[in-house]
Amino acid sequence: MISIQLKDGSVKTYEKGVTILEVAKDISEGLARAAVAGEVDGKVKDLHTPLTVDCSLNLLTFDTEGGKHTYWHTTSHIMAQAVKRLFPNVKLAIGPAIDNGFYYDFDSEKTFTPDDLKAIEDEMQKIIKEDLPLARFTLSREEALKLMETEPYKVELIRDLPEDAELSFYKQGDFTDLCAGPHLPSTGRVKAVKLMQLAGAYWRGSEKNRMLQRIYGISFPKKSDLDDYLFKLEEAKKRDHRKLGRELDLFDILEEGPGFPFFMPKGMVLRNQLEDYWRQEHQKRGYQEVKTPVILNKELWLRSGHWENYRENMYTVAIDESDFAIKPMNCPGGMLVFKRKLHSYRDLPQRMGELGLVHRHELSGALHGLMRVRCFTQDDAHIFMTPDQIQDEVIGVIDLIDDFYSVFGFKYHVELSTRPEKSIGTDEMWERATTALQGALDAKKMQYKINEGDGAFYGPKIDFHLEDSIGRTWQCGTIQLDMNLPERFDLSYIGPDGEKHRPVMIHRVVFGSIERFIAILTEHFAGAFPVWLSPVQVKILTIAEKHLAYAEECKAKLQVQGVRVELDTRNEKIGYKIREAQMEKVPYMLIIGDKEVENSQVAVRSRRDGDIGAMDAEDFQAKILEEIKTRSR
Repeated sequence: MISIQLKDGSVKTYEKGVTILEVAKDISEGLARAAVAGEVDGKVKDLHTPLTVDCSLNLLTFDTEGGKHTYWHTTSHIMAQAVKRLFPNVKLAIGPAIDNGFYYDFDSEKTFTPDDLKAIEDEMQKIIKEDLPLARFTLSREEALKLMETEPYKVELIRDLPEDAELSFYKQGDFTDLCAGPHLPSTGRVKAVKLMQLAGAYWRGSEKNRMLQRIYGISFPKKSDLDDYLFKLEEAKKRDHRKLGRELDLFDILEEGPGFPFFMPKGMVLRNQLEDYWRQEHQKRGYQEVKTPVILNKELWLRSGHWENYRENMYTVAIDESDFAIKPMNCPGGMLVFKRKLHSYRDLPQRMGELGLVHRHELSGALHGLMRVRCFTQDDAHIFMTPDQIQDEVIGVIDLIDDFYSVFGFKYHVELSTRPEKSIGTDEMWERATTALQGALDAKKMQYKINEGDGAFYGPKIDFHLEDSIGRTWQCGTIQLDMNLPERFDLSYIGPDGEKHRPVMIHRVVFGSIERFIAILTEHFAGAFPVWLSPVQVKILTIAEKHLAYAEECKAKLQVQGVRVELDTRNEKIGYKIREAQMEKVPYMLIIGDKEVENSQVAVRSRRDGDIGAMDAEDFQAKILEEIKTRSR
């Protein structure tokens, strides 16, 4: 007999060799129908996996991350099988589940078209109706190479695996693929499928390799879930920051600078509002602002570890016969700022903020508006502290980030990321740093997920994932605890004992990058920014030329108070002017005609609420100033 601990903490005993699915059926037939996989001691497994030793078991439905990935991974195999049936000469590359669905890469002499996607989708429905069981089996290296001899990409993958690696395959009807799994029990478990788009992708992400054709798709257990997803996708297209950035004349990416954004005057107003808010809030919390150079000597990047661990993403330049790099991160410059002076423990913590411009080389295919660029401004801060100040400082940053996100109406969830495979520092340092971050989260009673192996190369981190108005998540804020760079840069402070001690350091951002945060805000608000952020807060519309003098007077009074106002005196019908201002997403329109001039009033129209009616000009001024002051949404 074996003991199995379930998610609720209860323990059940079963005969050795019981499958995950059999355990699910024993608990509930409904759970067995909903389950798509099982998490055994933290690893996701097929439902048909036999359990042979004592373990913990979490039964996964589609609503879980592991469940979704199992579901979408199986759907990628169904798509590959459909492609091979329709186009037998196609060569298979890889087909993983991703955050929103799945894809498969194919090497085909034929260029796929939207009509081909429809045919592939139809063939997938046939395979789903066939309800083919997915059977896992393993082979020796020699047997695996023979089985895949007509699939060159699979052969390459097999040869690149370690000699002692288990080579597993999944077979469904007439289709077999090299795969570690896990998968659904059968193709019939997939219900609603949609192939979304075609794209090009280099084999293994290298421009030196052959360009493959990638097909993206999505699937759900219910058609209603698919319909809801497609609705949100259409809504996302309407909110696309690239489209809105051009329409509202905020920002753009031009051919002359791929990955290097241009900000227009209205975009600069939005950007400056965010930066001003950042500065005000940081000053309240004892941060000092610094500015470090964009280009620094190679020796600095060797010392920091970036040259070894991040070289492929850095731009370099020769100056006076020496090698320099354009900074991809602000932290090494922050080290030099701290190192300039001798510090006492009484000076700590020191909180230094920087709105620093960084450059990172991104492949052209990865660029996406302001979301993925080659130069951006990080709202960095580096906090230097004694070891006993760690928890309080991390809690202070958590509170700061929470305050920021609440202003914009964002909900968020938190992940704690641990040591990655490529990293610097000792095991002891990493253990201390990770424990300190966990301690701060626990002290705040925050729920968080542990993201194994996804930390920065110099330390563990807490990541904040925002949820926008249509349910998408974006990773923005991060808190990274670093005991490595202070060691590499030989940073020190004088302790109470008069001896030198090594400070601990926090790297952290709130916005993440100003550019990306503006993109997220643009899509979150669909370009209809809150009054305090709007590039134009009020548009005054005159009905006739005789109303111009009073309109100018109203404009001047608002401008004196710092309100951003535009005046539309064109000889156009008032309805046309209102529609244009509405399209420009201006929060308030003030319409001025005979009655308004006579009564020293303004007819107020709100972007959100429509006609509000006549107000005294002074009353409207008080209303909008209060909204700006409180940063009302």
